[in-house]
Amino acid sequence: MSGNLFGSEFRLMTFGESHGPFIGVVIDGIQPGIPIDISEIQQELDRRRPGQSSVVTPRKEKDRAEVISGIFEGKTTGTPLCILIRNQDQRSGDYQQLEMILRPGHASYTFLKKYGIFDFRGGGRASGRETATRVAAGAVAKQLLKERGIEIFAYTRQIDTIEIETVELSEIEKNIVRAPDAITAAKMIEHITQAQQEGDSLGGVIEILVKNCPAGLGEPVFNKLEADLGQALMSIGAVKAFEMGEGFKTANMKGSEFNDAFYFDSQSNKFRTRTNHAGGVLGGISNGEDLIMRIAVKPPSSIGKEQETVDREGKPAKISIGGRHDPCICPRIVPVAEAMVALVLIDQVLMQDRLSEAHNIESIREKIDLLDAQLLLVLAQRRKLIEKIAAVKKTSNNKIIDEKREKFITDKWLQIAANLDIPEEITRTMIRTILNDSHRIQEKIIQ
Repeated sequence: MSGNLFGSEFRLMTFGESHGPFIGVVIDGIQPGIPIDISEIQQELDRRRPGQSSVVTPRKEKDRAEVISGIFEGKTTGTPLCILIRNQDQRSGDYQQLEMILRPGHASYTFLKKYGIFDFRGGGRASGRETATRVAAGAVAKQLLKERGIEIFAYTRQIDTIEIETVELSEIEKNIVRAPDAITAAKMIEHITQAQQEGDSLGGVIEILVKNCPAGLGEPVFNKLEADLGQALMSIGAVKAFEMGEGFKTANMKGSEFNDAFYFDSQSNKFRTRTNHAGGVLGGISNGEDLIMRIAVKPPSSIGKEQETVDREGKPAKISIGGRHDPCICPRIVPVAEAMVALVLIDQVLMQDRLSEAHNIESIREKIDLLDAQLLLVLAQRRKLIEKIAAVKKTSNNKIIDEKREKFITDKWLQIAANLDIPEEITRTMIRTILNDSHRIQEKIIQ
């Protein structure tokens, strides 16, 4: 099976099935020495895990992150980072009756056509459980982005026809549907509960907001930023549509209405736009404004209502899904959406870092040349002062070498150098060379 790899600079591969012993992820491309808080990985997994509220599946999974390589004493080692998550509450018997049935709205038929085999126990790799591995990897990416000031917020914008009226980011984790509007959240919960009692399920819309995204991320042709974000978010099993900025509304707008006018913000010393209809991306490249995108989430296919279908032989059949399933997947997709956006952004950031380094090498060299000139100027001034000291020593008959003074200078240099992370060997070589030069200058004047 291909299609299990993601990313260019920050690369990952996920593995495992819903009813196997483990699911997991291997991350490659992380530089060594970067602090990673494993408790933050666990916090993100806890947001996604099943059994956390009345509007999600009651399957009880602890989803404990087991880091088995790539981190030592809280920092990355530069080797592949592997995270395992144990499957602990499978009930494969719940699916036995579905082995020969083609489930409406499910991947069972398409998997059979592609591979000739399908793990009907919970859907195998087609199960939403696979997304736990993405959340684990995304939690690592989010920590790297946080160091750069980039923050990602996803929330439930709509359930069925019920849509939020306000956005208060502080409200997202205060309700079980993860909506930024407390009043609307209560209506959503009631609506999901009703559908659940009727043996049905509901879809919705998740909105994702990225704050402090720098300008310059993304490529102008095939790897446009919104294209990579769309591919990442559309790879989530239940997602059926993606839009950025005004999205499909742009079809009904005039250019004069859609175009975001630029201005220069003297406080931030940056160019900004007065509106953000584009959602933070122009020509496939981020413009420094907030990234705003939305995904449409389909209603889960596993429902209690009886449906008509056929079996693998084409004979008519009826199906009613028992077991433990989500009546609405939106609340649990919120952390998954954040993770996928984080994985795209860290990949783009690392690619931009490489590009910036290549473009800036000449300007960096110019700065080094300037510092070299300044060092020589300082050295020249020091040599002039040594000449004055030599003149004083000549009249007072002082010795050229003052061991106590030279020890004081050496110790002071070593102390300052240690605070600046300059290696001791370099510091000792420099001070020895400068003191020897000082001796020669004084010898010429005094003798």
